[in-house]
Amino acid sequence: MTRSLSQKWNYIFIYLYISKKYSTFASQMKKILFIFAIAALCAACHQSSPAEQRKQQKHIQDSIALSEQERSLEYYHSQRELLEPKADSLLALFKYEKNEKYQDHGNYVMERGRLRVLVRDDAQVAPVGYLNGKRIDLDTYRAPDSPESKQLWEAERKAIESAYNLFVVIADLRELDKRIHRTSLEIEKYQKRLQKN
Repeated sequence: MTRSLSQKWNYIFIYLYISKKYSTFASQMKKILFIFAIAALCAACHQSSPAEQRKQQKHIQDSIALSEQERSLEYYHSQRELLEPKADSLLALFKYEKNEKYQDHGNYVMERGRLRVLVRDDAQVAPVGYLNGKRIDLDTYRAPDSPESKQLWEAERKAIESAYNLFVVIADLRELDKRIHRTSLEIEKYQKRLQKN
């Protein structure tokens, strides 16, 4: 630890008081200069090298980054826990269909009256609807005051709403899974760095 200038002067005055046998001003000044030189040398010994300082700064930065990533991971897990019950209640309304031979992705399917809606399991495509076997634009039928919406039965309107809700929940869960994966990799990276130091 380096001494402040006032502490150094205190040491000098104490030293001058104790060593009265050196009466001449010149010899006293030599003693003062000698003390300053020793103090400077001690300060230099206690200071770390620039490389060591950079290493310490990097260690602090990595510690902070690790702490932030751990908080983020905790937040993503808490958000996922909130979404899972909602996803489960929506999935209970749908049936899962996938042809393993020909399809990379399956669909969650709901049939209500004349309507059949499909939500892709990776939520990469908006829900698709078929009314009496003919593909329809669900956005148009979803609008509450549109003529198309008025043609639907109540159960069919609810099916469209459920399909959109499921689509949003699946997309949110997939995004959270990606963030959890990326954050876990970042945590692992910072932990390895800190173990090396």
